[in-house]
Amino acid sequence: MPEPLIMMRQRLRYLYGHSDGDRAFFDLEGLLRRFGALARLAAAGRFDQSDMFLITYGDTFIASRRAPLAALHSFATRHLAGRVSGIHILPFFPYSSDYGFSVVDYLRVNPEIGTWDDILSIHSDFQLMFDFVLNHVSAQSAWFQAFLRGESPYDEFFITADPHTDLSRVTRPRNSPLLTPFETTRGKQWVWTTFSDDQVDLNYRNPKVLLAMVEVMLRYVEQGADLLRMDAVGFLWKEPGTACINLPQAHEVVKLLRDVLDAVAPDVAIVTETNVPHRDNISYFGNGNDEAQMVYQFPLPILVLDAFVRGNSNHLSKWAAELAVPSDRTVFFNFLASHDGIGVVPANGILSGEEIANLVRRVCERGGEVSYKTNPDGSESVYEFNITFFDALSSPHDSEERWDTKLDRFLCSQAILLGLSGVPGIYAHSLLGSHNDYAAYEKSKWKRDLNHEQLNLPELERKLADPESDAARVFAGYTHLLTVRRQQSAFHPSSPQKVFFVGPTIFAFQRGPFGGQTIVALHNISAAAQVVDPRSLQLGRGRYRDLLGGQRYRSDEAIRLSPYEVMWLEYSATDVVGEEMFELSKGLENNPTLS
Repeated sequence: MPEPLIMMRQRLRYLYGHSDGDRAFFDLEGLLRRFGALARLAAAGRFDQSDMFLITYGDTFIASRRAPLAALHSFATRHLAGRVSGIHILPFFPYSSDYGFSVVDYLRVNPEIGTWDDILSIHSDFQLMFDFVLNHVSAQSAWFQAFLRGESPYDEFFITADPHTDLSRVTRPRNSPLLTPFETTRGKQWVWTTFSDDQVDLNYRNPKVLLAMVEVMLRYVEQGADLLRMDAVGFLWKEPGTACINLPQAHEVVKLLRDVLDAVAPDVAIVTETNVPHRDNISYFGNGNDEAQMVYQFPLPILVLDAFVRGNSNHLSKWAAELAVPSDRTVFFNFLASHDGIGVVPANGILSGEEIANLVRRVCERGGEVSYKTNPDGSESVYEFNITFFDALSSPHDSEERWDTKLDRFLCSQAILLGLSGVPGIYAHSLLGSHNDYAAYEKSKWKRDLNHEQLNLPELERKLADPESDAARVFAGYTHLLTVRRQQSAFHPSSPQKVFFVGPTIFAFQRGPFGGQTIVALHNISAAAQVVDPRSLQLGRGRYRDLLGGQRYRSDEAIRLSPYEVMWLEYSATDVVGEEMFELSKGLENNPTLS
């Protein structure tokens, strides 16, 4: 038996015991034969510096007489071709709640936004990341409705528990009840609902559930998925008496899914989404070769927000200095904004209670909302901030601060996202500097709607055609960063990263050397001009050229940054003759009459 199949059988035996594990393996072999080889690309060299992903809902862009997915495709091809490599379309399936994450049917496209043909059309121009919502399904789904009727095999697809069971140790991402009563043909059943009473958790202790989800995953690959975002994967295995998160069995399931993809579609990457403290989050890399290829970088948004709010990058710098991936086949998925909000849990152990409380005050002052979770002792604590990232950095109600300052602050934050080691994910509303959608929130009373505004595409196109509009100025600044970034070998995901501690108001790091290039990224996170002594960058004698603004500096020349200015300085070592030639060329630039 080939080694990959041996590993799959061993994993199934670990999860289900020898007898049930072997039966599950027999069925899994049948799935593998059925789907055959789905690979489209070589597995080696999966990502490079040109890889950047737009994160969007399938109906963020709307236009009359066009399906929203077609409108998304139109916007992306017109404005983002050659700037981003892929699109993460958040759940685009029929759903009953949670804006797509309560899936009614895994294998259909929501007819309100388009069809599989629309998905395939987008895939003809961009890589695609699909959401694989594998922890739970909608209470309205056919699977759960069959459970309520007691029909096999779905009568064992979900988790039931005695409501008097001590589940106090279970980690909660919400403050809603963990168990929800449902009337079934067998009487009242209390069903496990981690996220809401409309999102019923699947019972992965039943191997038939795992096999059903493997089939769903392979159907996604057939339909064009290049990456699979495994939503809330840390919660999928439950053991009463434990925290029921990040258990060894959950990791084993991810490894099995990796084995399956390596066997039939080695070009497809797993992206784990685990909104947990940093150490637990990066554990989903496994040993660097056996689990996720990409892990969401959850501490980044909250630490960047903290740095700009306090004008102090110490926490961010210390955390970034310790980042590492276990192999050259793994990479971080960096993001600052998302459909969820800004997660606070990943900052545990990094930010103090007082610093988190300060952020709560700032978010509320800037029109945002705060979502809470229930702790094992029954208390509640902050789970996430619901606010657009632009408004989190600059109060939309502050008419005294210049808009140019708000723009510079925002773009500086986004440059951090783009420069750090990893593959960037850019939320659609960040590209446009969107503000909080109060009208949607007032209508739904759902806090996350503040950051889910639907955009009328013709109206948006008019704004982008006006270079003086706020949206056009944000978009122009952002796309300039994207265009420059994708051309630099030093921003390759495998390029080394080193953080410099040059003072609390400057966040500084080096990328490279890689591909013959070294870049030093400097970010002034304060409202005051700052000066950087290049000797603090420890690069030796040489010169710098700012890839964003074009300025050039000697290695002994002070670098001055305006408030919220960012520089990507390409470093070149040089000798005395090189310095003299550099000075001469710089003089000619400053005095064209000499040339």
